[in-house]
Amino acid sequence: MANKVLKDMSNEEQKKQVAKAYEKYAKGFTPRPTYLKNTIKAFFIGGLLCTIAMYYQNYLESELVMDKESAGSFVTITFIVVAQLLTGIGIFDSIAKFAGAGVIVPITGFANSMVSPAMEYKKEGIVLGVGSKLFSVAGPVLVTGIASATIVGLIYWLLI
Repeated sequence: MANKVLKDMSNEEQKKQVAKAYEKYAKGFTPRPTYLKNTIKAFFIGGLLCTIAMYYQNYLESELVMDKESAGSFVTITFIVVAQLLTGIGIFDSIAKFAGAGVIVPITGFANSMVSPAMEYKKEGIVLGVGSKLFSVAGPVLVTGIASATIVGLIYWLLI
């Protein structure tokens, strides 16, 4: 009986029926998105990162007697370096999977996006693997600018 029905239908109609049946079947296995939970988690983790940054900046201003602008720059550099190190040792992805946008949206996400592709090609070597992918993803201007600014900033901070 089913074969007769299938023979009577055109090939296009059969494909549509199979696609609809598969969509209905797959929908049963697809988890529902948890937008509210993800939003709340990102809000609190992003807020925690901002709180840590402010605490660190206040510490730099009071204990190391830095001006507000220098302390803010140092906090930014620290967050970039920590995100790059965590990406390099493979921990940042686990944190980002849990925290979501709370970790990806701030400057730490930018640092991660620079280092991740480079780490995938580390088997190719320092220059042709890591170096070339570091420059291809974020762009040579960004990578060179951030690296130079970090080095100059640290030298300036150590000398003054």
